[in-house]
Amino acid sequence: MTGIIRVGVGGWTYEPWRGVFYPERLSQKKELEFASRALTSIEINGTYYSGFKPETWMKWRDETPDGFVFAVKASRFCTNRKVLSEGGESVGRFLDQGLTALGDKLGPINWQFMATKKFDPVDFEGFLKLLPKEKDGVRLRHALEVRSPTFDTQAFYDLAAKYGAAIVYAEDDEAPEWPRIDQPTADFTYARLMSSREDEPTGMTSKELDAIAERARALAKQGDVFAYFIAGAKVRNPAAAQALIAKLGG
Repeated sequence: MTGIIRVGVGGWTYEPWRGVFYPERLSQKKELEFASRALTSIEINGTYYSGFKPETWMKWRDETPDGFVFAVKASRFCTNRKVLSEGGESVGRFLDQGLTALGDKLGPINWQFMATKKFDPVDFEGFLKLLPKEKDGVRLRHALEVRSPTFDTQAFYDLAAKYGAAIVYAEDDEAPEWPRIDQPTADFTYARLMSSREDEPTGMTSKELDAIAERARALAKQGDVFAYFIAGAKVRNPAAAQALIAKLGG
């Protein structure tokens, strides 16, 4: 089995990209159409802060080409809470907003937890039980982005594997205290790369991107790979994603 490697950025609305990634005179309404043809995936970040109407999800689906896939960042109201296992209503509200209208363009859902959220195996398993594997006939894939070192433990890896959830590999040079967990707990891989630099036209050197490409190819033997250039020198992230896509063969 060889999975598909998809590469992108977080969001598609960022003013400094105009004239760098987007053509100067491109209509803002056409940014997603442009970005989805230059990249192979985008992580929707706005869903972390608010919900969207079904019509918006259908519009995003229709503006993007076949084969393009969105990752979706889950609502903070589901993950920024004292007792995760009591968040069933919030999880339901997030999943009910219409994201399944994306159909086969719906990729993983990233459940991101603050660095202050520590690993509690009982509560966390209660949370994982709230995450359905499908909705409206659409498969739901769940990824867990944890930022407390307390999650860097076999008990967490085993729990994620039990429920088929991927552990997000998050690499941020500005936050060395965040755990960089590289464990195969699902049939897909999710990576957030936050170390791009503004002095590099492609965010990272060719050698650094070669290493990422090699790693992505190895991970693809286990299933689909989703890699996003996020934060760091954000203005360079589209170029970094495009350079990696080119190294992977387009």
